[in-house]
Amino acid sequence: MSSKSESTRSPLDTAMLILSILVLAASISGFYYVQGQVHQVVRVVGLLIGAAIAVAIASRTEMGRMVLGYVQGSRTELRKVVWPTRRETMQTTLIVIVLALLVGVFLWAVDAVLLYALKQFTGVGG
Repeated sequence: MSSKSESTRSPLDTAMLILSILVLAASISGFYYVQGQVHQVVRVVGLLIGAAIAVAIASRTEMGRMVLGYVQGSRTELRKVVWPTRRETMQTTLIVIVLALLVGVFLWAVDAVLLYALKQFTGVGG
């Protein structure tokens, strides 16, 4: 039993993806081409409109539909997340800070003991 994943990409999908990339490239190029000639807000709005058109074109392809499905699924999963309360976040942060300080002091103590031992054995050390 061999399961082959057949590609359903049509020449039209490929052409639409290329068109989408060209529209986005034209928007970016236009943004920089009119620099100093047109107000910044107009340039940004033009860039955003061009990007929106490129996304709209790309979303009509099979790959675009897959990406949109993934994004929608991710948003659904994100809504299911139970976020910690402010109190839980503060407690966890405090625990992490205290443990980091304790580990730092422990490592400093180990370093000091090893330095002392090295100094005793070799007579060399800071």
